[in-house]
Amino acid sequence: MRDKEKDIPQRALKELNKLLNGNKNFVNSTPTAKNMSIETLRKYAFHQEPYAVILSCSDSRVVPEIIFDCGIGELFVVRVAGITAGDNVIESIEYAVVKLKVPLLILLGHDDCGVMKYAKEHYPDLSGNFQSILKCVYPVLDKEEDITCHNYFARQHTIWVEETLMNKSKIIREAVESKQLYIAKCHFDHSTGLVELI
Repeated sequence: MRDKEKDIPQRALKELNKLLNGNKNFVNSTPTAKNMSIETLRKYAFHQEPYAVILSCSDSRVVPEIIFDCGIGELFVVRVAGITAGDNVIESIEYAVVKLKVPLLILLGHDDCGVMKYAKEHYPDLSGNFQSILKCVYPVLDKEEDITCHNYFARQHTIWVEETLMNKSKIIREAVESKQLYIAKCHFDHSTGLVELI
């Protein structure tokens, strides 16, 4: 990551390093998060000051606050199956950028994603269930139909989500272009617990 650090705004880099160090705590089973009490909740009873917004899968094994060793008030988390970028998801991220002034957006894909498996099994059919989810995932398969590894598919989808956010959201695009926001594409490995930058 060292080569890319010069391209990351300082405020975003500070928060990204904090989260990656928190992930190391998680992996080493040495969590240090303190903000997990009713006292913390009371502190933020009428306002919030998260330092990052995270778009994460709804998968029960992917819990950003735990895998990044964070507590109450630190993260603005948007969770949706397959980190699919529908309008309501995009607007949730825009809210964090405009109203909460977060400097960092983490796109957090993961291993063994059920959405990626389901999409591979049903591509290109849109006649059954989960149509809005599949519409957000199929474009990756449209470009690369021969994907066989679900974890590779998930990584490619994370890259596609960044492109989608930049194309569909003027708010996000302008925040990135003005260095007010940095988007970090990440992948969570279930076997190691590590979050890796893509």
